[in-house]
Amino acid sequence: MIYYKSGSENTVIGPKELETGLYTALEKLGVRKKVLVVPPDFTRFHSRAGDITTLIYKYYKEGLKDVLPALGTHVPVSDHELDEMFKGVPKNLFRVHDWRKDVVTVGTVPGEFVSKITDGALDYSWPAQLNKLVFNGGHDLILSVGQVVPHEVIGMANYNKNLFVGTGGPEGINKSHFIGAVYGMERIMGKAMNPVRSLLNYASANFITHLPVVYVHTVIGYEDSGKLVIRGLFIGDDEEVFTLAAELSIKVNFTILHKPLKKVVVYLDPSEFRSTWLGNKSIYRTRMAMADKGELIVLAPGLKEFGEDKEIDRLIRKYGYHGTPATLKSLKENDELQKNLSAAAHLIHGSSEGRFSITYCPGNLSQEEIESVNFRYHDLNDMLKKYNPKVLKDGFNKMSDGEEIFYISNPALGLWTSKERLTK
Repeated sequence: MIYYKSGSENTVIGPKELETGLYTALEKLGVRKKVLVVPPDFTRFHSRAGDITTLIYKYYKEGLKDVLPALGTHVPVSDHELDEMFKGVPKNLFRVHDWRKDVVTVGTVPGEFVSKITDGALDYSWPAQLNKLVFNGGHDLILSVGQVVPHEVIGMANYNKNLFVGTGGPEGINKSHFIGAVYGMERIMGKAMNPVRSLLNYASANFITHLPVVYVHTVIGYEDSGKLVIRGLFIGDDEEVFTLAAELSIKVNFTILHKPLKKVVVYLDPSEFRSTWLGNKSIYRTRMAMADKGELIVLAPGLKEFGEDKEIDRLIRKYGYHGTPATLKSLKENDELQKNLSAAAHLIHGSSEGRFSITYCPGNLSQEEIESVNFRYHDLNDMLKKYNPKVLKDGFNKMSDGEEIFYISNPALGLWTSKERLTK
């Protein structure tokens, strides 16, 4: 059921409209006394989920019992980040998701179904895992809040991904990520329906229909001035709420270019991107736009590690981004990768497969570290002088020496492709 829907490519939902839309939906839900909110973490700051969570707290007050950021494998939200993202929400309401210890398996998707959706590529069963607070918390309303936007693992982010991955466990996250990698990122990106989504939809339909889950989805886009605005707000308790948001996101967040790009410069906001686990969105979201033998330059002043999780960081450092054949070979030969399929999937996603070069310009990693994982390295300060984010505008830029580049100020907010890649 849809409780509220509003949005278009040109809509601007301001603070008042956001409050009105949200509260209209909450009023339709009736009185609730034990509410759980599952928003994204700080890496999705621009989703406006923080503002929505603040409004939810103001609406329910003491009825809001728990806020569980959907960390997935990410690090916990710091006190500073809580203050910035969730203004006015008491810190004692926040719970930390431990993806290795705090989960329960709520059901198992059979291997026959996995084989069907992957065209026979994989036939393992998949455990649907959730944080025990989500499944056993006894809440009379669970509000899953977040942004629908193109995503490398599941085609379009959010909906039930926020629960089964955002509050999921090791096996569930690992296996779902690997399904996406094996099926092929370029077959998934920007598509609402794909094998990974089918997997989660099976779990939703069979294992959690008794939970009082309502999804609050935003669609975020840029105005001509470069300001980020809410283009859509969709609130509901079934797949339709996701479908509506995904249809708008494709219009707002998907850029189709007439020709492949020879040189792309991506800036990673240091408050949002501190690892290649997240920063490789610069690769995922641009790979369909990159020309063969093109160059991707990643300006990453906040980069200090490869994985958000210590074990995944170690695996990335050990195996590096060497492409699909090399990663699958390492996977076959090493138990530690077999036990960390999300890391293996990430190594596949983070490679250009030798088709274009990737140059990282990190703030807090050495040249040796960057080159050890098979990226090129360049000094950050030199590149910031040449490609100044304060001067560049999103899209095509002509440099003083005549060079043409395509600049992206935040890769997490879109998907770029050339027409020729889209038709392949």
